Amino acid sequence: MKISRVGILASVVILTMLTGSCSFYYRIMSRKALVDGAKAYNDRKFDEAENEFRKAAGYDDSLSTFESRTAQLFLARTIHSGYAGNRGETKLAESAIAEYKKVLPAFMADVAEKQAAVKANPGNEMAVKELKASEDTVGSIVRAVAGLYENLQQQDKWKAWQTEQAKNEKLPARVRAASYISMGAKDYNCANEISDNEPVKKTVTVDGEPAYQFSKPEKTEDFDKLKECVAKGQEYIDAALKLDPESDSGWSYKTSLLIQESRIAEMNGDSEGKEKFKTESEKAKKKFEELAAKRKKAEEAEARKALEERAKKEGKKVEELEKELNPE
Repeated sequence: MKISRVGILASVVILTMLTGSCSFYYRIMSRKALVDGAKAYNDRKFDEAENEFRKAAGYDDSLSTFESRTAQLFLARTIHSGYAGNRGETKLAESAIAEYKKVLPAFMADVAEKQAAVKANPGNEMAVKELKASEDTVGSIVRAVAGLYENLQQQDKWKAWQTEQAKNEKLPARVRAASYISMGAKDYNCANEISDNEPVKKTVTVDGEPAYQFSKPEKTEDFDKLKECVAKGQEYIDAALKLDPESDSGWSYKTSLLIQESRIAEMNGDSEGKEKFKTESEKAKKKFEELAAKRKKAEEAEARKALEERAKKEGKKVEELEKELNPE
């Protein structure tokens, strides 16, 4: 194959640059493999993508560079996608879990670095945005591992993983809170499966209107289980809200668990307790609705800002771009 003079010159220049920095060479090679892996993934050549991502990550075993940790994350997601396409291939799920766990510390270190940058310059919008993106990535890794354990029906490992992440003080507060909420949600479901079915829950008529009436389960062990699930769920959700008071999901489950408390009080013939927990659940619900509306408004504003920036970049009016993206 003939090589042009320009090609030879370019090669010489590159080699000259690389001679002075081996690490620079590895980053260039890692970046190339990362790009090739992304192209293969988009072309649905998953085996090729896996090989390229594995190669890109391998240039830096510590995963300290952007290229290497990104490649490692994409490697995990590629294997995860393979499992999603064939749930019978449980070995792929186990492999994806291992790759996610390998990259998590690297992104936790990235979060710590970005937290320091924001602390040094809190008014820097770009630094704040980058920190949120890095925290979101850490959260997605934690959720991915938990989801894979769920799919594999390995509930003990799921619980151990969520507990470990919830208690890990090196993780972002909202990521830890999400793990607590996931465990609280399980306990809420446990309670609701007991209290939301006949004969525990009956439809009656009160002042001419249909209403629900709750009575103790026939089996004592079921009632004990109901109380245990509610108490444990409350513990998890309270821990989550302590870490992230602005979590609308946390307040949603807080509301639901207080309703369960009200049902238990009714089962015990405690009308005062029933009304107390009902009032508390209504307050929690109001808090949830306020935070959910606030989050929705923020998301809409962020989406609008992104649309305006894209329109400006493409030299179009926002309305014009909106019609292109959402044709009638």
